[in-house]
Amino acid sequence: MFRVMFHEPRIAPNTGNAIRMVAGTGCELHLVQPLFDLSEAKVRRAGLDYHDMASVTVHESLSAAWESLRPQRVYAFTAHADVSYTDIAYQPGDVLLFGPEPTGLDPEVLADPHVTEKVRIPLLPGRRSLNLSNAAAIAAYEAWRQHGFAGQAASTPPR
Repeated sequence: MFRVMFHEPRIAPNTGNAIRMVAGTGCELHLVQPLFDLSEAKVRRAGLDYHDMASVTVHESLSAAWESLRPQRVYAFTAHADVSYTDIAYQPGDVLLFGPEPTGLDPEVLADPHVTEKVRIPLLPGRRSLNLSNAAAIAAYEAWRQHGFAGQAASTPPR
């Protein structure tokens, strides 16, 4: 499946929301330190009862994450890109990389040789960015959609 990576996340409820999203989609969530205490109540509350169903890995550094994951393709999400997230043909194993709130990915991370492409999620003029967990969900669902929502539960007809 796809790998969502938060580089140095700072807002616990956003990560809690992402935990719930990856549990629902089958994606993996990779968190690069430094970050807050994952046992923090705000993370637990946002993720509700999905923590046990989510694949979450914490990495000591970005270089440790690359060594562990050995990604073929990394898409860095930034407002400073020309390529839209919908123009990418995602493949299982791709890393969808997002930066910390409120600054986004710093120039050093964007220049990392592991980054395959810088991509953006379109916004109206004058808008700075989306909420981190919302942006991650938009990207993860697009990647999953391109693969026919593989593994989804059969829907039950309404009564």
